Amino acid sequence: MTRKTNMALAFTDEQSMILESAKGFCSDRSDITAVRSLLSSASGYSADIWAEMVGLGWTGIAIPEQYGGSELGIGSTVPLVESMGRNLLSTPYISTTMASQAILRGGSEEQKAKWLPLVAEGSVGTLALLDNEDWGASATSCQLSADMQLQGTKLLVNDAAVADFFIVSACHNGAQVLVLVEAAQLAEGALGAKVLIDETKRACNINFNGVTLSPEAILPQSEAALRDIKLLGALLTAAESTGSCAAALDLVVAYLTSRIQFGRLIGSYQSLKHPTVDILIGMDSARTLIYHAATVVGDQSLDQDAEIACRMAKAQATEALLYAGDRAIQFHGGMGFTYECDAQLYLRRALWSQHQFGDAQHHRTHLASLLLD
Repeated sequence: MTRKTNMALAFTDEQSMILESAKGFCSDRSDITAVRSLLSSASGYSADIWAEMVGLGWTGIAIPEQYGGSELGIGSTVPLVESMGRNLLSTPYISTTMASQAILRGGSEEQKAKWLPLVAEGSVGTLALLDNEDWGASATSCQLSADMQLQGTKLLVNDAAVADFFIVSACHNGAQVLVLVEAAQLAEGALGAKVLIDETKRACNINFNGVTLSPEAILPQSEAALRDIKLLGALLTAAESTGSCAAALDLVVAYLTSRIQFGRLIGSYQSLKHPTVDILIGMDSARTLIYHAATVVGDQSLDQDAEIACRMAKAQATEALLYAGDRAIQFHGGMGFTYECDAQLYLRRALWSQHQFGDAQHHRTHLASLLLD
């Protein structure tokens, strides 16, 4: 027996406005030459572009007006992130949005009043959740002692080197909590940079041993916030992947309609036409799912319909991008396997994104129990 779910889908005026603005901004600031120029940089992104995004108010989209934001809701960040993905524009936007959502959903009034205005003004935050490689883990080995000292290491913390604060999961008095740690509290040498398959991204392992916190650093509603930010992180990763899938499709179509082999455009061969259509169908399905999820998520604790929507979007989008990246390389032939071919950028993005906030198998395992009786 199957469960009937909310299938509402709306594209608001605010989302349309953000999408149009973001498409022009991202395409102007992040052409493929600009993307490649940042691959070897320390931060992986342009500080000037980040400042422009802050100036446009994008860092405050999901933050309430009382804290300096525009209060458009987390769903309104989806078209922006999709456009960033389409142009491989990497900034700390997703990391910071997720950190601010943790504070908004789980923080005290004092934490909100201090940190949310700073985020709207451009401060960078990130989540430090993994102390093993399993997004399905229900416990953490990172400990917060009775005297408020952290002990433990977090793995693959996105944008850690540029973050002003971290939202860290830890075990305290037998319960899992989220705590807010400022970058200045870390010991020298606490960050260990990691090499990622997606060279447009940056992450570090962080040693939190010996960091001493005050009781006010604990987010009071940690349990509900932790559940929500994992789902919302999956949604924004899905939105970015959907944009990247569209870009990979553009790359494929451009090549198929310009490359001549044996006196014919290679796009005329059915063996290449059919997989290209499969990419389009996968991308369109993902786009439908991310905007359905954007419709049903809100500022309140996510209900079951929102959970289903986020998990479906993540499973579809990352698999669609993985297929598109793989076909893009194959269709380019021997050149596709070289570092100089742009197709490899999309496959690298696919391999990175599928494991962010859980892969397709992880989400479909949860969907089975949610949808099937």
